[in-house]
Amino acid sequence: MKYTSHFAFIALMLSSLAQGAPGEMIQATHPESADDAKVGSYVSSENGFSTATFWIEGPEGLILLDTQFLRSAAVEAIQTAEKYTGKKALAAFVLHPNPDKFNGTEVFKKHGIRVLTSSAILQKIPAVHRLRKSWFFERFKPDYPEDAPEIEALNERLGEKTRKMSLAGTEITLHFLGPGCSDHHLAIEWKKHLFVGDLVTNNYHSWLELGRVDAWIARIQELQRLAPDWVHPGRGPSGSDSLLVQELHYLKTVRQIVRTGVAKAHTRKQAQLQIEDQILKSFPGYRNSLFVSNGVEALFEHAWPNRNK
Repeated sequence: MKYTSHFAFIALMLSSLAQGAPGEMIQATHPESADDAKVGSYVSSENGFSTATFWIEGPEGLILLDTQFLRSAAVEAIQTAEKYTGKKALAAFVLHPNPDKFNGTEVFKKHGIRVLTSSAILQKIPAVHRLRKSWFFERFKPDYPEDAPEIEALNERLGEKTRKMSLAGTEITLHFLGPGCSDHHLAIEWKKHLFVGDLVTNNYHSWLELGRVDAWIARIQELQRLAPDWVHPGRGPSGSDSLLVQELHYLKTVRQIVRTGVAKAHTRKQAQLQIEDQILKSFPGYRNSLFVSNGVEALFEHAWPNRNK
């Protein structure tokens, strides 16, 4: 295990992680307050897409945020959090319907952890699981779940935007959000710490598969109005609310690149190639370029829906 400052902007993953070595535990060794010291995270290997599972340490136990992409990483995340804090993980949340958030659910449940998500997210999970299973199952089996997870729905009231909830002896605020990188999102707030999943990344390309950049920008602006002190992204180091500004810049840049590419290109194929190339060049050093190429088709469709293919 490697221990380092949770909030420093440093490279989190060692080159050996690409070969599937264990992930890392990242903890605030010099927190600004006692509350900051109660937040930590486990980051998977690159085989698990360098996915973060965060924990909040309450008086009675732990709340975990997201359950990991691979079963083995889910086991490591739980063990790491419990070993470091000396407390039992009691509850976990799935922040949006993507497999790096929900695949570890059954591992968590077998450990006695209550796994929750919004009813809107839960409704999307079966279809997402079927698609992702066709991409990943053969490559990662038996470390990839065969069946879609069974998760407890929060059953939010119609039109509900926020809810307070007490778990592990502490209170959290749940924010129910609309489309961004997925169709629905949860963001969780605890004492000026904001856990946002893949709505925000830090030095990683964002998951652009849906191509809904305008809606995603609206989500970031909603998060900015919460005025958090710390933002904990789905990938990359945690930081201040400047991460929201950084993500907003990324998304607005992508949107402008798409609009310019569509306007200038003579063919669909030409536009898509130019869009992908310009996004990658605009953010040198950003990791997971696959996330861009996977989203170019959808970005294109939103910007050029009525032109000939």
